[in-house]
Order: sequence, then C-alpha cells, then structure tokens
Amino acid sequence: MKLLGVWLALASLLLAFDYQLKPQDVGEGIYCYFGKPEVMDTNNNGNMVNSCFVDMGKEWLVIDSGPTYLYAKEAYAQICRIKELPVKHVINTHVHDDHWLGNGYYKELGATILGSSAFEEISPDEATRMQNRISAQAYVLTSPKIPDRYIQGEKKISIANETLILKHVEGSAHSHSDLYLYLPSRKALFAGDLVFNDRIPSLRDGDISGWISVLEGIKNMDLNIIVGGHGVRTDKQAADFTLAYLKEMKQGIKEVLARGGDLSDAVKSLRMGTYENSKFYEEAHRANINAAFQMLEWE
Repeated sequence: MKLLGVWLALASLLLAFDYQLKPQDVGEGIYCYFGKPEVMDTNNNGNMVNSCFVDMGKEWLVIDSGPTYLYAKEAYAQICRIKELPVKHVINTHVHDDHWLGNGYYKELGATILGSSAFEEISPDEATRMQNRISAQAYVLTSPKIPDRYIQGEKKISIANETLILKHVEGSAHSHSDLYLYLPSRKALFAGDLVFNDRIPSLRDGDISGWISVLEGIKNMDLNIIVGGHGVRTDKQAADFTLAYLKEMKQGIKEVLARGGDLSDAVKSLRMGTYENSKFYEEAHRANINAAFQMLEWE
C-alpha cells in the first residue's frame, strides 16, 4: 500500500503543471519571478505573485516562496541555472497564501523560514484559497508550512556577513501581518503587498491609514530598488502608485464624511478616473471604498 502511494505521487508529479517561470535580473544580485496581474484560477494556477531570490554569495535568500510546492520547486530549479546555491533562509512577507504556500518545498531543502507571528493563527486543517481556486495538478504536494521563527518589531540578522533588517509593521497596513526586508548595502527593499503596481491594491483585512503611514516611511528611505508583492516595477518610485491611490481615496472619503455623506455617496463620487484602466479596478476598487469608509468613519 505504501508503494502504491509512492507511485501515485510520482504519477501526479509527471502530470503536474509547468509554470514556465523565468527569473528577471533586478540588479544587485536580485532575481525575481513576476506574477501576472490576474485573479488566481486554473489557468495561471497561482502565478500572480512575485517571488525573489537574492544571491548572498554562499546561498540564495528567498523572499516569498510562491503559491504552491511545484511553483517553488520550479523557481529554484530555474534560479540554479544562473548559480547553483542552497536555500537556507526564506522570508514570508505576510499571511496571504499566494505568497508562502511554497514553504514546504524549501523546508524539504532544510531552509529556516521567518515571518510574522500572525502565522500562528493559521489552521493547517483549513482549505486554503489557493487549494479552492487552482487545479489539483498544480496543488499537488502543497501543504501549509508556517515559519519556524517569528519576527516582532525590527530585527537585524546577518547572512554571509551581510546585515539584513526585518521590520514587522506595527498595527495593520495591507494586512495585520506585514513584514518587509531591507538590505542597506544594496539599497533594496522587499515590501510584499505593501506595494502594488500594474494593478489596484486590495485593502482586504488591512487599514488605509496605517498603510499610508508605512508607505510614507518607505518613501523617506535611501532606496534604489523596491520590490512589491504584485507588479513588475522595481525602481525607487515603485511604491508611488499604491501610495497615491490610497491617499486620494482617503481624502475623498474624508470629504464625503465631512459633508455628512454615507457609503453610497462615497461609491458614487469616488470613481477615481486615473485608475479606471488599471487591472483589478472593477474587482477591487468598490470593495476598497467600502472597507476604507468603515475604517475612517470611526477615526
């Protein structure tokens, strides 16, 4: 019976989905796989998120392991064509499952995974969003593996004699679990879903004021590279799209509240035409107004 299980697993792998991943050189020894600006479904099988590798000299540092075991396995195989190094550390930027369900593959390689303590809230028995929305062939061997070490506040760690700064955002921003990674020697920041470009951001379980505050702090940092969780732009202006969108929305809602308007007034008046042609406008914009209005109504 055990042998049958092994054969079934091998058969599943042979029929598994090929993501056709190609790493992009961002500079400073950083390579990223950039996801498509799409909703996760059985066509992209979760390839709608960014996952990055940093050449630390003797190892690859991974930031966000991606949506599935197979995605992580393929990403690592492709990056090793550039340079064959082990993966010893993986950073999870937050708890949304498109960013970290590849953890299981790196755990098999012996990597230590770091992330927010909010991962403690995740039940390993609950079906994930990814599991419910992508094909079984792509999800094969995927299982929720939460971080080994939790980061609270700001923590400096050293990998291969390079200082890395991990910052767990206080309160809520995009989510209640946001963590970003800063590499001072490379003037590079990995922001996770604090930064979107090429598509409308999603407030979901976040807080608009907290998010704006964090992005304004990032804008004041000495950076040449900013890699977000979604979108291909990685220069020092990469956070501008998200920050401008959130600030315009907040200002508009505050004006509606000041004149005694309600949520329906906000929805009608805040079309925010600058963003109407952006990806996810129809899917996310109205929901963002609804979430932000409820937050700002009680400020």
